Amino acid sequence: MKIKCLIIDDEPLAINVIKSYLEVVENFELVNTFSNPIEGLNFLKNNKVDVVFLDINMPVLDGINFIKSLENPPLLVITSAYSQFAIETYELDVLDYLVKPIEFPRLMKTLNKVSKRLENKSNLPQESNPESPFIFVKIDKKRMKKIFFNEILVIESLKDYLKINTLTGKYIIHSTLSDFTDLLPERNFLRIHRSYTIAIDKIDAVEGNSIEIEGLRYVIGRSYIDHVKQRILNSSL
Repeated sequence: MKIKCLIIDDEPLAINVIKSYLEVVENFELVNTFSNPIEGLNFLKNNKVDVVFLDINMPVLDGINFIKSLENPPLLVITSAYSQFAIETYELDVLDYLVKPIEFPRLMKTLNKVSKRLENKSNLPQESNPESPFIFVKIDKKRMKKIFFNEILVIESLKDYLKINTLTGKYIIHSTLSDFTDLLPERNFLRIHRSYTIAIDKIDAVEGNSIEIEGLRYVIGRSYIDHVKQRILNSSL
């Protein structure tokens, strides 16, 4: 199965560069391109893709707000002539940030990341019952551990690994925070930072831009703070 790609960029030349690269790479398929980000957003509402190559500086809707408007985003790769947006976009969990002009070897590194991320996601346990109170995770080559959702405190990203902190222990698994968070009940868990997903009912206090759980403080990412505080407020009503 080919990896489906979408390009959204208001510069036709930039679109053509990535398009020409993808045409010679096996297992990647370009399904569409848009110079208008609104049209791209509408396309994503009705069509599933694996990765979006997205410019930042675009009219009407810039890349940052484009990402924030996505409910269930695919993998995101920023393609920009400016490097200063890198930190802000990484807080939004983009997979990679490519600075124009993009050379083919650099794009290949990104495509390898895409392939690896999708492969890891396919190896994660899938919940057949969304109401299931637990999940099985592989904590070593031979052992699967049952973890109850109501025991999870915080899931912390360690690059390609996660540390799952629970009431009864800590476990390291091979996954990304985005992929694992997608498996958790949305009403019970909240992404607060590119490195943290927390259990809402385990929050002891909120102060400024941090959350306290079990005596430890976790910083809320700058781009997450409005959404996080709104979710917490709604959960307390």
